[in-house]
Amino acid sequence: MRITRDLGGGHAWTLHEGVLDDGRRVFVKKSPDASAVLGSEAAGLHWLAEPGAVVVPEVIAADGGTLVLEWIDTAPATAVAAERFGRELAALHAAGADGFGAPWPGYIAELPMGNEPAPDWPSFYVSRRVLPFVRLARDRGALSAADVELVEEACERVAEIAGPAEPPSRIHGDLWSGNLLWSADGVVLVDPAAHGGHRETDLAMLALFGAPHLNTILAAYREAAPLSDGWRERVPLHQLHPLAVHVCLFGEAYRGSLLTAAGDVLAL
Repeated sequence: MRITRDLGGGHAWTLHEGVLDDGRRVFVKKSPDASAVLGSEAAGLHWLAEPGAVVVPEVIAADGGTLVLEWIDTAPATAVAAERFGRELAALHAAGADGFGAPWPGYIAELPMGNEPAPDWPSFYVSRRVLPFVRLARDRGALSAADVELVEEACERVAEIAGPAEPPSRIHGDLWSGNLLWSADGVVLVDPAAHGGHRETDLAMLALFGAPHLNTILAAYREAAPLSDGWRERVPLHQLHPLAVHVCLFGEAYRGSLLTAAGDVLAL
């Protein structure tokens, strides 16, 4: 493989375009210090690809702090592709998971994330996804003790307000708009934090920073896989985790959004 172009960096790694000996273009992430993170990403991509429901880049190599993926040529987002993606996402979720969690170490950006199984989604979400990052943000000085107490109070309500129990869904886990690559053939999913979780988590993440054609995606999803009553009101609940992660990564800029979400949860 030959590196042809540097594409900058992100978190703990550098990004590159390369070409294989057979002439195929590839996308390359490099970081000897983040080999576990890149290995987790590769495991998640393989797992998301298994049901054949969504499109992810082919993992060509994942070894020694280098992740090599199929190159994806991007194209403008269209309503047709969005409708198709809504149905594909519903099929991915329906493929299910063996439990809440995953059999590989979890990461989101460069932050470790517990994937150890839990008996139900509320306990998994609180203990593996929300509270560890809220407490890390406190330790980094981005949240006060009072801030943490507010989020902890919201977490105490998760089991009560999470809606009807559902089996674990096969979810992307970090499905913000930047992890949707729009191509001529439809949406390609990248950079997963994949695990068995709640399907509303992926939908709430799509809404957090505004995915293109979001209403079309949601309409197609709901036609293929209807959601339980109250799903819109539960969006802040499912956004507690990504917002806490953003406070850890980027500091107080996201503190207000996290506390607003916690207040919305307490108001449900």
